[in-house]
Amino acid sequence: MSHALKQVFNKDKTFRPKRKFEPGTQRFELHKKAQASLNAGLDLKVAVQLPPGEEQNDWVAVHVVDFFNRINLIYGTISDYCTEQSCPVMSGGPKYEYRWQDEHKYRKPTALSAPQYMNLLMDWIEVQINNEDIFPTNVGTPFPKNFLPVVKKILSRLFRVFVHVYIHHFDRITQMGSEAHVNTCYKHFYYFVKEFNLIDTKELEPLVSVWVHGTH
Repeated sequence: MSHALKQVFNKDKTFRPKRKFEPGTQRFELHKKAQASLNAGLDLKVAVQLPPGEEQNDWVAVHVVDFFNRINLIYGTISDYCTEQSCPVMSGGPKYEYRWQDEHKYRKPTALSAPQYMNLLMDWIEVQINNEDIFPTNVGTPFPKNFLPVVKKILSRLFRVFVHVYIHHFDRITQMGSEAHVNTCYKHFYYFVKEFNLIDTKELEPLVSVWVHGTH
């Protein structure tokens, strides 16, 4: 890991406080299992597969929280460079503009600056993953019927963070020497959502060229 990246991680400049799993819980054990696969250098396509005997929803819940933490960290490293002036529109290049919509203030899709969008997005995800009715933490508590629809929405919106960072801020990531880390995180995310069919292929299009041509 480069010195610059170490500094970033040591400061732990996450955009939001990390959500942690309680030791001793089934989620914590699954989290450890997922981390062990990654640390062992397993092929990411294999690492994302559901371990034998585990429940898919539990595995998905662990990864959603993990991706939230890691993408937070990635955005935190470039957030000083993502301003109202530099990024007045939340976009991924000229072809893709992302508008914000929620159940409260923005009932219609609304054009916002990238930092505004990111703030609302991270707040919204935090509320979802801390909601026991959607992400139950007690073993044996069933997941609600709307669990996967909520997860798909969270992941498709988190994907937009990758799109924005890759297309508008990759020079900064490169300057810090952290492109390998970001690329690995993106590949892990990509293989995971493909394995469990959690993001519509059309949604993934903005980064197809990054993936296919290896431009980053």
